[in-house]
Amino acid sequence: MVKARTAASPSAKEAAARRLRAKAPRRDDALAAPPPAIVLVKPQLGENIGFAARAMANFGLTDLRLVAPRDGWPNEKAEAAAAGAAFVAEQASVYDSVEAAIGGLNYVIATTARPRGMVKPVLSPESAAKELRRRQAKGEGTGILFGPERSGLDNDTIALADEILTAPVSEDVPSLSLPQAVLVVAYEWHRGGHAAPSLGRKTAFDRPAAEGLDMAHTRPATREELFGLFAHLESELDRSGFLRPPEKRPAMIRAIRNMFHRMGVTEQDVRTWRGIVAALSRRRPEE
Repeated sequence: MVKARTAASPSAKEAAARRLRAKAPRRDDALAAPPPAIVLVKPQLGENIGFAARAMANFGLTDLRLVAPRDGWPNEKAEAAAAGAAFVAEQASVYDSVEAAIGGLNYVIATTARPRGMVKPVLSPESAAKELRRRQAKGEGTGILFGPERSGLDNDTIALADEILTAPVSEDVPSLSLPQAVLVVAYEWHRGGHAAPSLGRKTAFDRPAAEGLDMAHTRPATREELFGLFAHLESELDRSGFLRPPEKRPAMIRAIRNMFHRMGVTEQDVRTWRGIVAALSRRRPEE
């Protein structure tokens, strides 16, 4: 095994190492083993290695292992494609064989588009993520194998794995690119570690997004506030002659009220609607 290095003075190397440690996602101390290693077997394009590294970093994975990359290592194109996640590519480990890359692991999954006639358990990305976390909690070292861009993993390599991971894809276009495959698996891994994962990212001005309606600056309207809006609106509709004929008025009012209930109205919405009704009901100077 050869660790990827770049020429630099001792002081520069120390500074680079500090930057890598600062950028790398922190490991959850409650877990008994590190997150799974991503093992790219004979990757062909530096750009794809970089994109895969970026997908890893997006979802908290940093252990990138390369088996006999076609264009050698380090690779400038890989580091450029990784962009803000270049630290994952820079600290990647390079191996001559798959056996060497996974030798220290206890549990390995091979990604492939089809079982290839092998008698092995087949997992979806979601099921694989659950099994990886279960193994990690027990202190086992885990890894996921991804094959070359053109052909995928060969049968001999798949035979080295405990289980097979296959993604649910369209039958019309079933092939995933190498970075896509890494992203799908890394996403499921990250999602499996959070009961309700935040969406997007936190900034100096915004907190992370979450599913559902964001009520950070408002709240759902109370029934009393809605009743006040209904009384205001209906009185103006009566005055304008909208709620006619009289026998249809009850059904029209129910329809209007149900429309507001379906909206999930906030207290700010109520204030806005009352302002709209008041503005429309004011007599214009020319009138």
